[in-house]
Amino acid sequence: MNSRLRIFVVGSGGREHALVWKLAQSPRAERIFCAPGNAGIAQQAECVPISSSDLVALADFAEQENIGLTVVGPELPLSQGIVDVFRERGLRIFGPDRAAAVLESSKVWCKQTLSKYDIPTGYFATFGNVEDALSYLQTQEPPVVVKADGLAAGKGVTVSRTLEDAQEAVRSSMIEGVFGSAGRRVVIEEYLEGDEVSVMALSDGENLFLLPPSQDHKPVFDGDQGPNTGGMGCYSPVPLLSDDLAEQAMEQIMRPAVRAMAQEGRPYVGCLYGGLILTDEGLKTLEFNCRFGDPESQVVLPRLGGDLVDLLDAALDRNLPDAETSPDKGAAVCVVMASGGYPGEYDTGKLIHGLDEVSKREDVVVFHAATKATDEGVVTSGGRVLGVTGLGDSLPDAIDTAYRAADQISFDGAHWRRDIGRRAAGRNEVA
Repeated sequence: MNSRLRIFVVGSGGREHALVWKLAQSPRAERIFCAPGNAGIAQQAECVPISSSDLVALADFAEQENIGLTVVGPELPLSQGIVDVFRERGLRIFGPDRAAAVLESSKVWCKQTLSKYDIPTGYFATFGNVEDALSYLQTQEPPVVVKADGLAAGKGVTVSRTLEDAQEAVRSSMIEGVFGSAGRRVVIEEYLEGDEVSVMALSDGENLFLLPPSQDHKPVFDGDQGPNTGGMGCYSPVPLLSDDLAEQAMEQIMRPAVRAMAQEGRPYVGCLYGGLILTDEGLKTLEFNCRFGDPESQVVLPRLGGDLVDLLDAALDRNLPDAETSPDKGAAVCVVMASGGYPGEYDTGKLIHGLDEVSKREDVVVFHAATKATDEGVVTSGGRVLGVTGLGDSLPDAIDTAYRAADQISFDGAHWRRDIGRRAAGRNEVA
């Protein structure tokens, strides 16, 4: 259990940078590789030019380099069966296999399973025919939520405030194909009112180890205005999630989900991410993701006490400590700096200024989400570019730290929300 390991992280975003950063703190980490990685990850791991969806090449590399532990970041390779490919070769890899990853890769399957096992969620209907979906909308009172069935990079969910908006969301998904094959089927579900919270837990197929909860901010603009994104920032801890509610999340949603997966013949080993909402009727499930959240990992992992390598190893050995809460510390707030135009069209290749100065601070970690190293310096290479995480003893401290750091960094067209965590900090300061 205490042997040193060569570790391989699959992915290239802020979540993967956070995983590399946390895994590198383990005395058991002999050497860390990441495929394909980014400019920030390259400062702590050896980046390998292999696509995260080239499963055979990834497995070949793991074999050649005697990798003792592989950790998968993104949902796409999990849904494609990367865990199955690695296991067939006797390679240790943390994440659900293809059969279990359907919990995220098909929202239709997920909702039907929630209903089958009486796990709290909103009412819903599923459709593979556009006319049937449009007819059903005529019977519903807006607002409603329209979701593409498959993986859509966090953007396949539309909250429709009017019937016309809902109809347009259905047509965009099912006829225009804005989400490709992921949108051929849709889920139309009840709009639930309340505060959302992200609850992640490590699972060994039976036991659960709860990670610090967090709250994501999806819409692009302050005040939760504008279109949804992959996430514009997040914070942890979450004051609204009391100890009683955290226990409710575990006992009524997370544990039943793991038991349901086992009963379905799809034992779940990996990080289970519950997107939950606190309604007047208690906590309900919005969705499950089958991996570490992004940007949630950028605040959860800095707060996580203990050795992540040991925890992942224990999960793979089916002897995870069954902890209601993990040892954690302080507060963390992540502000996502995005390219101009994101989540719409944007330019890349913009030179980033201020990274060296901010990197000297002990109370800030800058996680690279979409960056590339060039002769001129680090440049932008995607929509969500950086996750600037501020650490502190309380949420207000962490918020101030994160925003002071973000103001020290610049690139042409950069934009970020100015209200990450502020409502929660005003509700209850966390000591």
